[in-house]
Parts: sequence; C-alpha cells; structure tokens
Amino acid sequence: KKEFQVEISGTTVTITCPFTEGDIAWESTGTKPEHNERKYVIDNHNSSPVNVSCSSGGKKQHLYLNARVCTNCEEVDTLAVIGIITADLLITFGVLILVYYFSKDRKGKASASAGSRPRGQKLQRPPPVPNPDYEPIRKGQREVYAGLESRGF
Repeated sequence: KKEFQVEISGTTVTITCPFTEGDIAWESTGTKPEHNERKYVIDNHNSSPVNVSCSSGGKKQHLYLNARVCTNCEEVDTLAVIGIITADLLITFGVLILVYYFSKDRKGKASASAGSRPRGQKLQRPPPVPNPDYEPIRKGQREVYAGLESRGF
C-alpha cells in the first residue's frame, strides 16, 4: 500500500497522490481541486484540518491533513536544537564559575582588610553561657529573691 507525499513550504502545501496510472480525481473539504494531475497544490493554506482524497480507476485513497503553516517559519533539525541547548548550558556554567571565583576573591580581601579579630580565636569555642533562669542563689544576693515567696491563691 502506497502513501501520500506531503510537502510544506511556507503556506503552500503540495500533496502527491500514491496512484501513478490513469486519470486522477481529487476531492477536498476545503477548496475544490480543478485539475486532474498527480499533485494537488493548496496555496495560502490556513492551517485548518482538511480531508483530501484522490481516486484513480476504482481505487480511492483518503488523507486527513492537519498541518500548521506560517509565512516566516524555518524548520530546525534536532541536531541544531541539541547544539543550541548545549551551548546555552555551557555559557551558563561558565558565568556561574566566574561569579563564584570573583565572589570568593572579594570575601578573602574583605576579611583580611577588616582584621578586627585574629583567625586563631575563631578556632577555639567560647565557654557556654550559663542560663540565668537556673543561676544558683549566692549568699549576698538573697534579698533579690526574697519577694518571690509562694503565695496562696
């Protein structure tokens, strides 16, 4: 079983009937074809679905054409799309690496110039701060806690 050949260029759609011998009659839901050639050309196709059929002798073939066309379209092959995406990712990673190294250098210069504390002190952990809620009562400070006697409600 042979199939239709469909070629799209801009807004022109060319359909080739699979039958090679005999007189070919075209039928279409869109515009009525007037010629009986093997190729059926639709000029200024408006991207709407069209049922097309061609018959020769007792045989008839049907085609449902649902093709989106536009005036300034360019067909891009898969290899070009993969190349564009790869180049975009490489450029993005390059910018990220540059930003990382420049920000790393600036942090180092800023901390060296500030010099408020030597780096040796940062390595030692300071003693934990005692919690004031659990601080033991010292002998000299009993009067501070004298007013906290339990009251009967």
